[in-house]
Amino acid sequence: MKVMLVDDEPVMHLIMRKMLEKHPEIEVAGTFSDSQAASAFLKENKDVELAFVDISMPGGSGLEFASRLEDERIRPQVVFVTSHKDYALEAFELSALDYLIKPVTHERLERTVHRALKSRKPAQSPPTEELSAAIHNRAYIATLGDFSVRSDKGRAKWISSKSAELFAYLLLNRGRWISRQRLLGDIFAGMIGSNAEKYLNTTVYQLRKSLEPIGLREAVRSENDGYALELEHAFVDYEEFERRTAILGKLHAGNAEEAAEVEKAYTGELFGSKSYVWAIQERERLAALYTAFVLEAVEVLLELPDLAAASKLLAKLHARDPLDEAVVGLLMKKHGQSRDKKGLTAQYTDYVKLLNKELGIKPSKELLLLYDSLVSGLNDGAK
Repeated sequence: MKVMLVDDEPVMHLIMRKMLEKHPEIEVAGTFSDSQAASAFLKENKDVELAFVDISMPGGSGLEFASRLEDERIRPQVVFVTSHKDYALEAFELSALDYLIKPVTHERLERTVHRALKSRKPAQSPPTEELSAAIHNRAYIATLGDFSVRSDKGRAKWISSKSAELFAYLLLNRGRWISRQRLLGDIFAGMIGSNAEKYLNTTVYQLRKSLEPIGLREAVRSENDGYALELEHAFVDYEEFERRTAILGKLHAGNAEEAAEVEKAYTGELFGSKSYVWAIQERERLAALYTAFVLEAVEVLLELPDLAAASKLLAKLHARDPLDEAVVGLLMKKHGQSRDKKGLTAQYTDYVKLLNKELGIKPSKELLLLYDSLVSGLNDGAK
């Protein structure tokens, strides 16, 4: 896979190139310090499939660069690389493959490369007898809002909570070998060395025993002092959610109905109540993707207008994070469109009180201006 690097810091070109060279499937086709040069290169090199793009650059931001790619139908996958978390929602609205925070680690970059390579896999050839058998006993893995594993033979019953956690860890790193040392550090941190080693051995045994009744024992592979989870043809709900949002691309009136169906697939945060520390970054990434997707869907619904559908989605987002100003702004717009001045005022004043109580701050000037303009519009319409 040919990739390109777009970053105004030359040192990042060196760092990223060095890390990417560890992946034989990846070829760095070019490095650029500004988006204009990168755009010109892409027009002549349409075989570039992946672009690592800095967001904050002089002469045109990475977000603008990615937006132009969509407009011009030049569609390499984009991974944003930045020192700031503030742009995450805007990044995912542009159907970014991933969002990396500097300094980028080898492990985090490896996960991104794995995701990029996986998304470009060619269509499978017609199933052989052996392949048909594998598909018949397909694994179905729920991770959003809950955590369960089942196959056509039944549902896995975890022998221990650690065996379930080990499966979850290997699932997020599916198809890659994870060293015992890394597992000990991430899952059994705080335990004395020899005890942790024994506990890991016991947990691997328990995991395989838990998967055996549903025909997935051999999915946990061990080699070279490490382990990997190999599940062909598995259905994993968070992967399916990402896949479907990527296929939809930019939302509009024509795919609003399909977007509503995709939204239902996100049934809660990654691994539900099992807040594994090592999964926090992926949990936040998926939550940000969901929020950005729903905000975009709401914008479309308000334009249609379909205020009832928009209200349902906004209620979900508001319940998840009452302090999210973007959600409050859309709720205010919805009240304005339905000419509900009382509801609009209550929405704004309740948010002002909540911000002051929880954070000791005032809402942004932009939100205040939005409120004033919506109230003014309702007053003018009442005359």
